[in-house]
Formats: sequence, C-alpha cells, structure tokens
Amino acid sequence: MSTPTLRLPPVATMGPFIALLLATVFFATQSDRFLSAQNFALILQQVMVVGVIAIGQTLIILTAGIDLSCGMVMALGGVVMTKVAADFGLPAPVAIACGIAVTTLFGLLNGLLVTRIKLPPFIVTLGTLNIAFAITQLYSGSQTITDIPAGMTALGDTFKLGDTAIVWGAVLMLVLYAVVWFGLRETAPGRHVYAVGNSPEATRLTGIATDKVLLGVYVLAGVFYGIASLLSVARTGAGDPNAGQTENLDAITAVVLGGTSLFGGSGVVLGTLVGALIVGVFRNGLTLMGVSSVYQILVTGILVILAVTTDQLSRKGVR
Repeated sequence: MSTPTLRLPPVATMGPFIALLLATVFFATQSDRFLSAQNFALILQQVMVVGVIAIGQTLIILTAGIDLSCGMVMALGGVVMTKVAADFGLPAPVAIACGIAVTTLFGLLNGLLVTRIKLPPFIVTLGTLNIAFAITQLYSGSQTITDIPAGMTALGDTFKLGDTAIVWGAVLMLVLYAVVWFGLRETAPGRHVYAVGNSPEATRLTGIATDKVLLGVYVLAGVFYGIASLLSVARTGAGDPNAGQTENLDAITAVVLGGTSLFGGSGVVLGTLVGALIVGVFRNGLTLMGVSSVYQILVTGILVILAVTTDQLSRKGVR
C-alpha cells in the first residue's frame, strides 16, 4: 500500500522537466532555428515578466489560495512608476519604489480581506483585479507613458555571453527563483507556507499564526508583482495601461504546469520556472513553425487541463 505514495512525488516533481525536454526535442525537429543559443535567450526574455509574477502566484497557491488580480496590479505598478517619473521628474530609483509600493499595498489589501474578513481569495482578487484596472485607466488617462528615465529600462539592456545577447531582466528572474526556492526549502517561514496549505487548522493548533503567514504571502506576492512591473517597463520602454490583461492566466498556467497543486501545500517554485519555460517554448516553437496564435492558446489550454488532471489523479493515488 505504501508503494504508490513513495513513487508519486518523484514523478510529479520530474513531470514538468520531462515535458519541457520533450517539447524542446519536438520543436528542434521542426525548426533549425529553435536550438540556437540566441533563441533560448529570446525565450527567457519573453517569459521573464510572467515568470516573476508566477513566483508570487506560487506562494499564494501553495497556501491553497489564488490571485486573479496579479496581472492588472503589475500593469498599475508600471503605470505608477513611469507616470510619477514623467510628471514629477523623480529619479528612477524613487519612481520604481513608488510603483512597487503600490503593488505591495494591493497585496496587503488582498491579504487583509482574506485573513480578517475571511473572504475567499477568488472573490477578493476578482474584485481587486477590476479595481486595479479602473485605477490604471483613470490615472494614465488610457495613454501609454513613454517619457521615462533611462534607469528604468536598464534591466532591458543585454550583455554578451559568447555570441549570445542575454537581457539582464532574465538574470534577475533566475536569481529571484533561486532565492525563493532557498527560502521555502530551508527557512521556518517557508515551511510554514507549506503547512498552512496542507492544513490551516492543524497548523494553527501547533502555535503558528496562520493569518500572519497568509498576510505575509500576499504582501510578498505584491512585491514580486512590482518587480515584474519594472521588468515590463524595461522590456517595452513604456508604461502601458493595457498591459497585464492575460498575465494572470499565464502566471497560473505556469504554476500549474510546474507541478504546484491548486489544493495547496505541494509544489516546488523551481517547477514554476519550468512551467513558464514550457509555455514560452511552446509559443516560440509554434511561432517558428508558422502556427497561428489562436492554436498557441489552444495548446496552452490543453496543457493546463492535463496538468490539473495529473494533480487530481496524483492526490487520489496518494489517498
């Protein structure tokens, strides 16, 4: 009876890596350009914004929550940091801090509504999604902000590794994943996140302040959305009020494909990185094959259903 329990976790952990490897092999046979170092660097650049948003989304889903507002909060952060820089002539570091402060406040708002009023995370973040969207459009006047200081686009610059140009923002994304992976694996607060996701009541009875853990998770997620705002501005060179409208679903897709359970308490943040890369590889590979973007969305949807189905079957197998 114990054999399935012992075998399932390694399969669930290795599944995203196997899927990424198979996708890479498939597209390598379909396009001569796919396996180039420059194309891999391009994939990293394409996923860096969603990848950082997905770090915050992973933390929330590990506690059995979900955040639908992440994309629009990210867009609001980008608009705030670019507009205050353009309107008030603030230096880049101060303007960036203003943008991250706004996304952090939204994380705090989400956390307080979930922990103090005990509202479901789905409903809370659906509401704050619309609030963030409205504020973004009103504050920006629905206009893209382009007059920004050079320091705000520094993470969009590249450096050479051999003959390959790599964007600094992708390096920052990888560093953030390494830091969060270490924090979740090796620190007490990280283990508390998993404990709350597994059983909030049992965790509370052990003396852990579950509400503080949840609040901290939502606030930290807001910080990551702010960093993603900066990466978005660095990549596009502008504050775009129309950004972030699909990033929430892309981030959830990355988390699910990476093996994190939507039921909470199970998953590895590095798996989320792999999940983001899977989506990036599929979209890049299908583009190189000349496949319409509509089919790219279709494939992404199928991948999500397969990942959730695997999670559900794994849970039944453990039971």
